[in-house]
Parts: sequence; C-alpha cells; structure tokens
Amino acid sequence: MKRAINTFIVATTLLICFNSAAWADERPNILFIFTDDHASQSISAYGSKINTTPNIDRIAREGVLFRRCYVTNSICGPMRAVIQTGKYSHLNGFLINGNKFDGTQQTFPKLLQKVGYQTAVVGKWHLGTHMPPQGYDYSEVLIGQGPYYNPPMLKNGERTKHTGYTTDIITDLALAWLKDSRDPDKPFMLMYQHKAPHRNWQPGPKHLNLYDDVEIPEPDTLFDDYSDRGTPAHTQDMTISKTMTPNDLKLVPPRNFTPEQLETWNAAYGPKNKEFEEANLTGKELVRWKYQRYIKDYLRCIASVDDNIGRVLDYLDESGLAKNTVVIYCSDQGFYLGEHGWFDKRWMYEESLKTPFIVKWSGVTKPGSSNDDIVSPLDFAQTFLEIAGAEDPGDLQGHSLVPILKGKTPDDWRTVFYYHYYEFPGPHAVRRHYGVTDGRNKLVRFYEPDVDEWEMYDLASDPQELKSVYGKPEFADIQNRMLAELDRLRQELKVPEIDPAASIRGK
Repeated sequence: MKRAINTFIVATTLLICFNSAAWADERPNILFIFTDDHASQSISAYGSKINTTPNIDRIAREGVLFRRCYVTNSICGPMRAVIQTGKYSHLNGFLINGNKFDGTQQTFPKLLQKVGYQTAVVGKWHLGTHMPPQGYDYSEVLIGQGPYYNPPMLKNGERTKHTGYTTDIITDLALAWLKDSRDPDKPFMLMYQHKAPHRNWQPGPKHLNLYDDVEIPEPDTLFDDYSDRGTPAHTQDMTISKTMTPNDLKLVPPRNFTPEQLETWNAAYGPKNKEFEEANLTGKELVRWKYQRYIKDYLRCIASVDDNIGRVLDYLDESGLAKNTVVIYCSDQGFYLGEHGWFDKRWMYEESLKTPFIVKWSGVTKPGSSNDDIVSPLDFAQTFLEIAGAEDPGDLQGHSLVPILKGKTPDDWRTVFYYHYYEFPGPHAVRRHYGVTDGRNKLVRFYEPDVDEWEMYDLASDPQELKSVYGKPEFADIQNRMLAELDRLRQELKVPEIDPAASIRGK
C-alpha cells in the first residue's frame, strides 16, 4: 500500500512538472523595444513626411498601431519608472530626473520571474542608480545617460567597456543573450532599450552623410510666437533658435572618440561646418540652418535604430521565435521636431504627450490595424502580467491591453486621461503642470507661486494648440465638464493635494 502511494505521488509530481513545463513553453515571449525621445512624427507608419522607418513599419504591418498612447509624465526617468511599476510618479516615488528609483518596490519583472519567466534588460536604464536593475536575471545597461560612442556599461552590476556605436552595441548584446544565454525551455521578457535618439543626436558612422543632399520640410509652427498662450510658453528654454549649443549643432566634435572615429566624424562634418561658417547666417536663416542640422542628425540616429531593429526582427523570423513572441515598439514620450520652434518634451501638448506604440502578436493582433483608444505606458505592466499568466497584484493603476490587442475594447475603458509634470525649476524651464484630455478637449493647469494659469484647447479645431479657449463663454460647458473630470481623476488616482515634488525641490 505504501509503495502504491509513493508511486502515485511520484507520478503526480512528474505530471505537474510536465504540465508546468508545457505551459511555460506555450506562454508568449515578450520583446520590448524602447527608444528615448522618438517622436511618432518621425515614423513612416505614423505618416512621417520627413523620413522612412521600414523595420518599425514591419511591426506595424504585422500588428496594431496605437494613435493615442499618452504618457503620464513626459520625461525620461519618470516614464521608465511608470513602466516598471504600473503606477503614476506620485506613487512610485520617481517624479523627476535625478531621483533614485526604489528598486525594492514591486515591479512587473519581479512578478514575471515568480511565474517562471526569464527577464533581461539591455541598453538604457536611466533610473538614477548604479545598482543592478532588480527583477532581472541578466542586465547590461548604460551608466546614467550613456554616450553615443564607446559606452561604459554595468553588466549585472560589474563595469564593462565597449568600443563602437552604442546603438549597434546594445543590439549586439541583445542578440547575444537571445542566441546564446537564455534558457530555451523558458519564456522570456527582454527589454531592448536604446539611448537614441536622445540629445545630442550623434549619428552612427554609417549615417553621417545621410540627408546631406536633402532639405527636410520645416514644421508650420517653426516660428511660433506663442501669442495666444500664457506665461509658460513664453518663459521656456527649449528653442532651436536660442537653446541649442555648439555640441548639439556638431560645431565641435565629441571628446570620447577613438582616433579612427574622430577622423571619420571630421571628414563628414568638417566640410559642412566650413560651409556654414562662410555663409555667416543671421535671423531666420540661421534658425533654418539650425533646424536642418538638428533634424538631420536626429533622423540619422533614427536610421541606425531602425536598421538594428531589423537585425532583431530578422533573428526572430529565422529562429522561429517570431511565432510566439509579442513584439512591442515604444518610446518614453513624444518629442518636438521643430514644432513651435522647440526641441525636447515635458509639456502636456500633443507632440510631447503622445508616444509611438506598436504591438505585433502573431495570431492575436490584426495585421495592419490601428487603434484610437486612450492607452498609456501605465498599462504595460498589467498587460505583461496577463500575457504571462501572472496574478494581478491588485494595486496597479493601469489596465491590461490584452482585450484591445484582441480587437475587443472593454466597455468601461478610459475616455479621459490624467497627466502630471513636476520638474521645475529644471532644464528647459517648463513649469509644473497637470491636466486631463479626452482626445478632443484638453485642460491644463500650470501651478507655481508666481504663475498659476489655466489653458484649454479644442483639438478638433486647433490641433496645433495655438490658441487657448479657457474662460471663453462658448466653451463653458466643456470647461466645467473637464474640471469635474480633473477632480475625479485626481481623487481616483490618489494624487496628493500637496505636490510631492515640493519636498524634493525644497520649495
């Protein structure tokens, strides 16, 4: 009898282990491709008129493209913390660049590990800590912002040094892990995260002369005078005309090059810079030159990113992994490509608020489709957990996108979205503000002791947000509704009445 019981226990245990392994094999892998400051208006799948991105477009052709992916706080570090935690900045504690991310808190990769996923992150981390990212079986990340060439990195916490172009190196490391280091019997979640196209937009050696014979179309609002907006638009410091430095404009070479890299760089920029100096430009013609130099360098960085994404997609296809891998393309927020005369991000205005977001999930997403629901990187953690079959911890502020990816938007899906930016005083002098948008109307409050102002925009009639309608009698009903939505969401999302950034800034 005892022998029979033992035999039953062993058989049952083997059956459980077998079923667990089979379940793990069937669960999708997750490849999260992330760039820094990539504006959707420079992706051809989103209708770019200034460049093409054939490999990012491959993901869109085989999946779904989201047109209203709104960020919660349009700045690099805070958005990365939102993705890790599935919580707004005021709850995850990372409100501004310069904060230190609390890696001991609950994060989605930790929860994936608990259900048997391998987790890895390669590339840009930028969460203010030199400790290894927690919740990852393998990490090799840039230190801080990281350079465009010859990056020092932290491999599982140990310093390493690489020679070459950072976009290529990050891809080499991601592919090496996929090919040689991961356990093929377990599902994986890989965060493949680029530094590019972050400031100061240093192109790779293959693209230094791309667009030399092309004039990129200027945005209609390159010379915006902000006449129908409030104080914040007038007091910012992010204009192409005044803010850009000689390093931004490549009038001086980078300092961390090898002799060979410097020679290649100078061969490309030397003649162009000499032509600029001889032209002796002033006024609007100088601004136009700065715009061309900026946008071409930015797009050159995008070209390298797109080429490298192609390398990874090719490997997924060749290895057969593409059949069971959810591929996601996203950036940490939108970016200004000369609109309103600006570069950078931070604002709740459309170019900054919207981030590109494309998902390909074989057999689930409809190829070549698009979606206009209001979604957010806030939703990613919850989505990854459902894909992996992990338990909902119950305290995340986002919502799983899996039903939407399957083509069925839940009836109770959000129709209004809350945004909050905290970093002032700080780089680019964008004042603290919060607000709500329903995709048609947008209400924003800028709050400082010296500037407490409201703005509201009708995006249907004024998509470039050139004229605030706040306080206009004809918009009173809409304004009241948006104010009520703002109050509702601040309460629902547990936004504290006293700004948590005040203690950080000593204000």
